[in-house]
Amino acid sequence: MKNYLNDAVRAISESIRFDSSLSSPEEGMPFGRGAADCLNHFLTLANTLGFETRNYDNYVGEALFGSGEGFAVLAHLDVVPAGAGWNKPPFGGIVQDGRIWGRGAMDDKGPTIAALFAMKALKDEGFQPKKTIKLIVGCNEECGWKCIEHYNEVASMPETGFSPDANFPVIYAEKGIYHVRFAFPVKNGLFTAFSGGERVNMVCDTCESTPVKLDKKRADALGLRIEHGGLRASGKSAHGSTPEEGVNAILPMLKYYADDESVARVIACLFDDIYGLKTLADETGNLTMSPDVIAYENGFLNVTADVRYPASLPLSAVTDRLDEFGVTYEEISHQKPIFNDKQSELIQTLGAVYDEYTGKKHEPIAIGGGTYARALKRGAAFGPEIEGEEVTIHQANEYVTIDRVEMMITLYKNALERLTK
Repeated sequence: MKNYLNDAVRAISESIRFDSSLSSPEEGMPFGRGAADCLNHFLTLANTLGFETRNYDNYVGEALFGSGEGFAVLAHLDVVPAGAGWNKPPFGGIVQDGRIWGRGAMDDKGPTIAALFAMKALKDEGFQPKKTIKLIVGCNEECGWKCIEHYNEVASMPETGFSPDANFPVIYAEKGIYHVRFAFPVKNGLFTAFSGGERVNMVCDTCESTPVKLDKKRADALGLRIEHGGLRASGKSAHGSTPEEGVNAILPMLKYYADDESVARVIACLFDDIYGLKTLADETGNLTMSPDVIAYENGFLNVTADVRYPASLPLSAVTDRLDEFGVTYEEISHQKPIFNDKQSELIQTLGAVYDEYTGKKHEPIAIGGGTYARALKRGAAFGPEIEGEEVTIHQANEYVTIDRVEMMITLYKNALERLTK
């Protein structure tokens, strides 16, 4: 396994060096040059390892192994923007202190390449899967899933599989994901500019505004910096599904203007939860709402929020509460939740593989994150995070340990062997 590990570490480092966050499309590159180059790096690697590969117009690619009905491993190579606060180059792929550093190390380039080397280990052992393992790698998971839409148009998506893009031991359920934009009317004369956030699924870590009247004492009390006659708030980024792990920079900026009733209403609706959205709950957890992008336009504060709602609830349970806000809102995107039977073959097999590796018994878990597992009729997320560890996905200084890469290769190898024999 050590030979595979060394090669996998090298390949992950190389992959991280591509800034594969969404950028302006170019001819034949729907998500920008960085994503297309990263996909081609992966497919070239897979070819070198002896696998048949396919590139579907730089939207998505796949590496194939075996024959028969398909079994999917759904992963992605695109990343969220680097954001601020890095101590190492976010696209440097530096290998240091037993870790590989950079955007995508855990989400999802590291796990993607670990899955590829798991397939290589099986191939070298002479294993002949009775299903066609399709390692499908998308380039638009973080903001739109157009890669999966395209794959479904030009190829055949398997019904069953897993996505190495969440947590161990195994994910049996994922909350629904509802991205929604609100238009809050605000009084003229408070500010001339107000903006913050890069992506709806990233907790806003920087927010700026230009007040008509600057109050230094108030700014200092809220931890705002005065720059060039304007205000700047800094927070901490985190995944939109776990806003409690970040610090939202939008809130202190809004509080600066909170003496005004119209701004106080924005705070009450989005942060104080006066309509009880966050009390919606089931066994998969409480609803979370993270207001992550804000912009002042034509007398309105337009706020885009990432809502993750309990897997057993219908979307109407959410929109009924939103209607109580009394403001205009529009759906940006919606992904229905997934809810697997904990006793199903897929969940039981993946859980057993993890339990045998750790020597402990674990229960399947539910998450607020959304993975490609939703693209399957029977799909589950399987790794790479472990509860209780430092979380750096969608944050500065993202990394994956080399030990975790070795663990993933072993677990994905064992899982694929059992599920495709």
